[in-house]
Amino acid sequence: MNGGSGGSDDVSGLDPDTDSRADPDDGGTYTLLVKLAGSATIEVGALGEFRLSAGAYAYTGSALGAGGFARVARHRRTACGKHDVRHWHVDYLLGRDDVRIARVVRSIGVDAECAIAKRLPAGPVDGFGASDCDCASHLAAFDGETDPASLVRDAHASVTPSPGDRVDVVAGSELSPDG
Repeated sequence: MNGGSGGSDDVSGLDPDTDSRADPDDGGTYTLLVKLAGSATIEVGALGEFRLSAGAYAYTGSALGAGGFARVARHRRTACGKHDVRHWHVDYLLGRDDVRIARVVRSIGVDAECAIAKRLPAGPVDGFGASDCDCASHLAAFDGETDPASLVRDAHASVTPSPGDRVDVVAGSELSPDG
């Protein structure tokens, strides 16, 4: 899907695969701000089939292992149709033509995947992204009146404990001239 992502964070000129604000080998926690253009029925691996309404979603994950935030680059490639392997629950959502990643919020050096997911609105799919923890879901759904980017930034900031850690907002899967 083509189109601008809106928002006030300046990401113009960033390459979504090689964002220069953090070394891709750095690790931490990330949240993908995802836009689904139209209502859709999505098969999510072993979780089954779910109906999602058009709108904004946020998927929170961790990138603490080898390669760190290279995992986010993989998610971007999936959302752009350049990677079609379905390994994680979020791959089933990102692999659709009518989905794009609007922004990525990262807490660099912070292990807070569950703490952030719990600070976001309830998700539409129980167990989504949460097969290795006791969270209800790592996919949050937003109503049309909530600013997802602000809520996600605030959730990240609330669990970023030390001055050396930082929260940043970077490009999603598409960039437009207006950023």
